[in-house]
Amino acid sequence: MKVLLFNGSPHATGCTYQALQAVAAALNEQNIETEILSIGTQAIHDCTACGACRKGQNACIFHDDCVNTWLEKAQTADGFIFGSPVYYAHPTGALLSAMDRLFFAGSQHFRHKPAAAILTARRAGTTASMDVINKYFTINQMPVVASTYWNQIYRATDGTITTDTEGQQTMHNLGTNMAWLLKCIELGKTHNITPPNNSKSAHTGFLAQ
Repeated sequence: MKVLLFNGSPHATGCTYQALQAVAAALNEQNIETEILSIGTQAIHDCTACGACRKGQNACIFHDDCVNTWLEKAQTADGFIFGSPVYYAHPTGALLSAMDRLFFAGSQHFRHKPAAAILTARRAGTTASMDVINKYFTINQMPVVASTYWNQIYRATDGTITTDTEGQQTMHNLGTNMAWLLKCIELGKTHNITPPNNSKSAHTGFLAQ
């Protein structure tokens, strides 16, 4: 089993990366393979709602950033962690642009797989940012993995997260909870318990008929 961890920070080895490392370490202890993917400072296209990804291409029309590479990796992954620093009480714009396209072009690669959001911050805005990321999961029928506190961790003035012991504990417990859920799902498969095939035929419109 494998979990992909997405670093939505422009700093490849900053606080968000350190937090993801803490989650990955807990997953590795439970024999879950991990890979951290960093968005870095590359320019990320916004979704233009062109619809090309829904016309049999199974990919986003933009091929000059990380999104299609991430989509390929998502196909064989079993779980996901999306991490971001807090910018004005929301996740980074680059991560949200990437997630818009990941989930629109490749929702089938994420559906029914466990996921979690983690946020790093100097002070406030973590829970508001978490709510934004979690909405991608819940609209796509993904089990949202929790910890023993909200999945957040604070950075110290020197740019590290090592002084936030409760945050470190939260990251570790998130990893163990993710591993537990993945193992439960894997065991279910051996007993022919498969994801439900839910209907999506009804689309409410609010214009007068």
